[in-house]
Amino acid sequence: METMIFETHAHYDDAAFDADREELLGSLRHSGIETVVNVCSDSASLGTTEELTRRYPFVYGAYGIHPDNVGEMDEGLMDRIRMLCRGEKAVAVGEIGLDYHWDTESHETQICWFQRQLELAREEKLPVIIHSRDAAEDTLRVSQECNLGEIGGIVHCFSYSREIAAKYLDMGMYLGIGGVVTFKNAKKLKAVVEYAPLEQIVLETDCPYLAPDPYRGKRNSSLYLPYVAAEIGRIKGVEPEEVLRITRENGLRVFGL
Repeated sequence: METMIFETHAHYDDAAFDADREELLGSLRHSGIETVVNVCSDSASLGTTEELTRRYPFVYGAYGIHPDNVGEMDEGLMDRIRMLCRGEKAVAVGEIGLDYHWDTESHETQICWFQRQLELAREEKLPVIIHSRDAAEDTLRVSQECNLGEIGGIVHCFSYSREIAAKYLDMGMYLGIGGVVTFKNAKKLKAVVEYAPLEQIVLETDCPYLAPDPYRGKRNSSLYLPYVAAEIGRIKGVEPEEVLRITRENGLRVFGL
C-alpha cells in the first residue's frame, strides 16, 4: 500500500483558496494526503481553522497568534485560544514565535506573547509550532528559558544554521521542512537536512506559500509534498517512500494522534 502523507503546516483558510477550497480539500485523500494540520496566524483564523476541523475529518487545528499579529493579543484572546486548545481536534499551539524580518510589532511585545503562548501550551499539554525569522538568537534564548524541550513541537520552516538546528534537535524538537529545500540556492537548509535525523523531520507546505520547484512562485498545496520528500530522500540517500513513512510516524508522534 502506498504510504500516506502527513502535512504538518497548512493555511487552507487563506483567501488564496477561496475559489476552489472545497474541491481541493476534497481531493487530498485521493492523492495520498492522510492528515492535515491547519495552523492559525491571527484572531480571524482561529474561527476559520476550527470550522475546517469540523467539516473535514482529516483536518486538525493548531491555535495561536503569529508574531506579526501579536498586536491583537489581550487576555480575552488568550482565553479564547485556551478554550480552542481544549477542543477534540486541537493538536498544537501555533504558530507562535518571533519575526524580526517584517518587525510589525516591537521585539519586546513579540517576546512577551511568545512566552505567554509557550506557557499556555505547557499548561494545556500541547506541543507548539514555532515561527522564527531573522530572530535566531532570541528565539533560542526564550525557548531555553521556557524549557521548550519539556513542551515539544516543531520549529516550522527551519531556516537557520546546522549549529542552531543541533540545539533544537537536542531538545527533542522536530524540524519542519517544506518547499524551500528544493530550491537550488538553499544550501544551508540542505546541509541541515543532511545533518538532522530523519526521525526528527516533519513535512510541511506553509501553503499557499513556498511552493517547491518546479512550482516555485505559484500557489502551494499539500499535493506538492512528494517533491519535498523526494529532495529529502536525495539528500539523505533514502527512497522518497521511506521519507514519507518516517515523517508520517513523526507527525503522528509529535501531535499525539
